[in-house]
Amino acid sequence: MDKDKVLDLAKLSRIEIGEDEAEKLSHEFETIIRYVGEVKEVEKNNKEEVDKEDFPVRNVMREDAEPHESGIYTEKILSEAPSREGQFIKVKKIL
Repeated sequence: MDKDKVLDLAKLSRIEIGEDEAEKLSHEFETIIRYVGEVKEVEKNNKEEVDKEDFPVRNVMREDAEPHESGIYTEKILSEAPSREGQFIKVKKIL
């Protein structure tokens, strides 16, 4: 990545950098890009065929049950509400 591309990227990112800093960053970006290329090459060379039979897909289902007794927290929730009407929380009309 050359200095001009770094300056364009900085402009798009709305970051102000000088010519010297752009030159330094261009060398750092080159190092990073080269390293990523090496990692990709190693991954590509070490890739083995993976059989789907080795890792079967399996769905795990849970029982459909109530997590707690119905109404167990109703009074606690209603007591925390700023306004209530019977067993309901009263709110302002929106529409």
